[in-house]
Amino acid sequence: MKKSLLFSCLIVACSSVQAAPISLEYQGFYQRLKQVNKGHYPLVELAFFVPGKDKCHIESGTISTEKESFPLTITKDQRLFLPFDDKLKSDRALINLNIKGQAENCNISMQVRAKQTKLNYAQSELLEIQAQMDALLDEMQGFPMRHFSSDIAGINFVFEPDSKVSVKIDGVEQLVTGSLQLSREQISQLKALELASKPKVISPRTL
Repeated sequence: MKKSLLFSCLIVACSSVQAAPISLEYQGFYQRLKQVNKGHYPLVELAFFVPGKDKCHIESGTISTEKESFPLTITKDQRLFLPFDDKLKSDRALINLNIKGQAENCNISMQVRAKQTKLNYAQSELLEIQAQMDALLDEMQGFPMRHFSSDIAGINFVFEPDSKVSVKIDGVEQLVTGSLQLSREQISQLKALELASKPKVISPRTL
């Protein structure tokens, strides 16, 4: 069975079409972040985000304890930047999201991604990114990722939706729309990858 590359958990709250607060325990996020931080993964990271902005729009967010509250950094793509903090865990912090939409349309997704993206990659860099993605996903086996067993199928480069991007593999040019998927075999055979635009996301490839 192949690794699933995303997991989502439903946000449970009262349905509302107005902005409504939702609170999630920080501890669950902390446990996943701990697995990343205790390993040696300089090229990859764990991203938490809320997909489906048109149906579940985050208006604002905070991290709070009984005594303190801090603003939560949220990107336009609704990625949540969460700190790895022992004190927040011990203080039983909550992740509070003010959403606009119906709660049943909202979920938190998690994805392994490259920390940075750039225009040019040597084969050795792609192999190392792939290896670290494999290692991190192996480290995270267990609920809700209990079905992970084999290595990823390659690497996926995601650009702006519907964008046309020129890609050169060992000097041979091709035009891709929205994304480029490289299999493990392709990565093992190429020498250099050149991209006309920096990818938004570099993530494990699904079959």
